[in-house]
Amino acid sequence: MSVENTIKGNGETRSLLIENLEKEYVKGKPVLKGLSFEVSGEETVGIIGPSGTGKSTLLRCINRLIEPTKGSITVAGHDITTYSGKDLRLARRRIGMVFQEYNLVERLTVIENVLCGRLGYIPVWRAWLRKFDQADINRAFKLIDHVGLGEFATQRADSLSGGQRQRVGIARAMMQSPDVIMADEPTSSLDPKTSVEIMELLKMVSSTEHIPVLINIHDVNLAKRFCDRIIGMSKGKIIFDGHPSELKDSHLSQIYGGEDWLS
Repeated sequence: MSVENTIKGNGETRSLLIENLEKEYVKGKPVLKGLSFEVSGEETVGIIGPSGTGKSTLLRCINRLIEPTKGSITVAGHDITTYSGKDLRLARRRIGMVFQEYNLVERLTVIENVLCGRLGYIPVWRAWLRKFDQADINRAFKLIDHVGLGEFATQRADSLSGGQRQRVGIARAMMQSPDVIMADEPTSSLDPKTSVEIMELLKMVSSTEHIPVLINIHDVNLAKRFCDRIIGMSKGKIIFDGHPSELKDSHLSQIYGGEDWLS
């Protein structure tokens, strides 16, 4: 049975399983060192750790923007490390991405940017002409309302604030009907109030849409406040994996090194 027929993205199969994942840019010098964990259901998981420890590399391996050296990446029951060509394109559309720098098409309107989440589902000629089914258009408007931007649907993306752009990015990811959403530093360019609002929105998306969310985040306090679970990484390894209430200063010292910054 083809990937197109088997990957349906229903709530019962929405999950991400990482097993023994390794990535080497230079042979013999792994950036990721045998990572294994699972995210499923309505779980919001925050990945914390110092810069250069492999957090962004991990997300890029999961969506196959870069190739893992070893290990498996299973999305909704399908090991996508075995896919290439059309099968990989079909599998990748089930992984929603929210980017640090938004990655919107600035000259397009909010509704047009959100509809970009359906580009993997329509023929190339229709994508080029931006001809979408009415059902997709209706759903895009609903998602825009869902993220609190109903009155901005026909405004160009370049007229929006940073927080509004990130909301568009979240709506676009939801438009993909994904089995998992990954967010790469979604609050790093935002002020504290807007950062809280974006984390609240990601948490709401996970719980109301039953989509597991994996967030690469520098702000430990935000991670502890909004995530159901925290994975702490250091030097390419998982140092901590548990509930935020279990994350102690001793773990943070292991993850980030030293204790002076904790005071």
